[in-house]
Parts: sequence; C-alpha cells; structure tokens
Amino acid sequence: MLVDNVYQLIGRTPLLKINIQVPKHSRIYAKLEMFNPGGSVKDRLGMALIQRGRAIGAIKENTTIIEPTAGNTGIGVALAAQQYQLPVKLVVPEKFSFEKQVLMRALGAQVINTPAEQGITGAIKKAQALHEEISNSYVPLQFQNPANPDVYYRTLGPEIIQDLGNQQIDAFVAGSGSGGTFVGTTRALQEKYPAMKAVTVEPEGSILNGGPEHPHRIEGIGVEFVPPFFKQIHVDQVKTISDDTAFQYVDWLAKNMGLFAGSSSGAALAASLQLAEDLPEKSTIVTVFPDSSERYLSKHIYD
Repeated sequence: MLVDNVYQLIGRTPLLKINIQVPKHSRIYAKLEMFNPGGSVKDRLGMALIQRGRAIGAIKENTTIIEPTAGNTGIGVALAAQQYQLPVKLVVPEKFSFEKQVLMRALGAQVINTPAEQGITGAIKKAQALHEEISNSYVPLQFQNPANPDVYYRTLGPEIIQDLGNQQIDAFVAGSGSGGTFVGTTRALQEKYPAMKAVTVEPEGSILNGGPEHPHRIEGIGVEFVPPFFKQIHVDQVKTISDDTAFQYVDWLAKNMGLFAGSSSGAALAASLQLAEDLPEKSTIVTVFPDSSERYLSKHIYD
C-alpha cells in the first residue's frame, strides 16, 4: 500500500479474534487500535478535533492548540496539528506515562505537567487558564467536544460492522475515559444491532459504579466525573476491573498471542470474559484494545 502521508494510515485497523477460552463457547474480537500511526485509538480523535476547530473558525493560522490529556489524545492532537503547522501545548497530570510525554514532545508539542493528585480535573483547569492567557488559542476539550463521539460513530463503528460482515454482535465492551470511543461506537453498532448490550469498563478507583475515587495503575480509562456523552446512549452495565486483573491479561496477551497491549486493553479483555458468563451460548463480543504496552514500560507493565 502506497500512501502520501501518515494521516492516510489513521483508521481501518485490524479486528482480531482473541484465542482464549471464553465462557459458553462465545467469541471475543478486539479492534487493534495500536496500529494507528500515533499508536492509539485517539489518533482518530486528534484529527477530528483539529478538523472541527478549523471548520467552526476556532482554529486559524498560528492558533495555539491547548488540550488537557492523559497522553494518547495529546499524541493524536499533536500529530494532527503538525499537518497545519500549529503550535501545541498539552497539559498532562504528572502521574501519566513518561513514554507518552516523550512522544508528545517528539511531535513538537510543549508538555505542561500538573500535580498528580489533581487528576484530569486539575489539567482541565490549567488548560482553561492558559487559554485565558494566550491570545489566538483554542481548547478543543475532548471531554465536551461533539467531534469526540462523532468520529467513532463515523469510523470505528462502521469498520467493525464491515469487518464482521453479516455476523451478529451481541455485546460491545469498551473502556471510558472521556467516553467518546464507547458512546460513538455504541451508537453506530446499535443502529445495526438494536439488541446489542453496551458495556463500559473502568478501573477500581473510577466512579461510574459508585465506588470511591482513588489512584489506579490502569491508564487511559477511568473517570472523576460522569462523561457528558453518556446521555446519548443507554449503558447496560459498567464493569469495574482491578489493576491486578488487568495486568494479568496484559501479560497473557503477550505470552500467548504475541500482542503488546496496554493496561486498558487488559481491563477490556477481563470485562469481556466476565460478560460472556451472563450472555447466551455462542455470543459474539467486540471490544477495543486502545494502545500498546510499549508506551508503559517505565510503569513496569510486565512486572
């Protein structure tokens, strides 16, 4: 395949059958989003945020892009902003992966760290303060921007339907951080499969299931507030997965399938296996593996 630029490589990622023993002889398929050029599912979002900003007139020549992020959205935004030679400032809580911050800087972005204990809420406040200080700046704010669920509705959902052909999908399982991937993909899939269950995944320490907020090792998913996008769909179930369980499946994927998957992918696989116990025989479950383990090596993901 001959392409003119890396942006043409965003999307159309593989859908892999996970060769693991699944309860009730069901099947689990995972969309491998680490095959995007920036290495994660958020490449789709980064491009959508920049394109929408340009379309509504919020991004002009030399507009500074400011975004609070746990990492992958920052990489996607920096990658997309390169196309238009836009300056980028990314506000990242200091607890998140060193490798992701290195990649953001490699793409030309300035990384501004906020205290870990303030979480993503602190990063949002800092991004908004920078926006007030810097003229000709724009904060796409993935947590509220309609381009977030929309890009997954337009791309990831239809790709899964095309990948599986006429095969019925009984459940879709995906982690939630901003909630855009889960909500947008669910909307697209339920238009084709109205009876499909929509199940989101969070780590222990996230608040969707009503548990207390506290730090967790799983990165990229977990919320400090309910994502506004959740109003667009009915969430059938929230699966809360422990760090230990997620990392066990990260290790299993490497040792048994040669797949380097991040901790949120391990959580998604664990949740899919739990869900299979409650579904009818020979159900089909589709999930998303958002990124690779290689950007978490400094976090000792395989220890």
